[in-house]
Amino acid sequence: MTLTKRELVMRISEETGLIQAQVLEVLQKTLDQISAALAKSDKVELRNFGVFEVKITKVRVGRNPRRPETDVPIPARAMVKFKAGKDMKAEVLKRTPKTSSNWSS
Repeated sequence: MTLTKRELVMRISEETGLIQAQVLEVLQKTLDQISAALAKSDKVELRNFGVFEVKITKVRVGRNPRRPETDVPIPARAMVKFKAGKDMKAEVLKRTPKTSSNWSS
C-alpha cells in the first residue's frame, strides 16, 4: 500500500479534528520548506524521524549493455539522501519477518 499526500491529510484531519484544507496547507508548507532548505544544500534534521541531506555523487564510468566496448561517462550530480532516525528504525524493524534460522553459533 502507498500512503499518498491526500490520504495523509485525511488521516491527520480525522485524528486532530482540523479542516482538511488547513492540514493540507501546513503539510505543503512543511514540504516546501524542506525542499527549499535542501536546494540550498542545508541539512534537514527531524529528531527521531530522520535526516535529509544533499550528497554529490562522484564522476564515474558506466557501460552500455548493448555496446559494452563503449564507455559512458556519468557526471557528478546532487542527490537527496535520507537517514532514518532512531524511532523510525525501531518501528520499521518490527516488520522484520520472524523466520527460523539454519545458522548455528
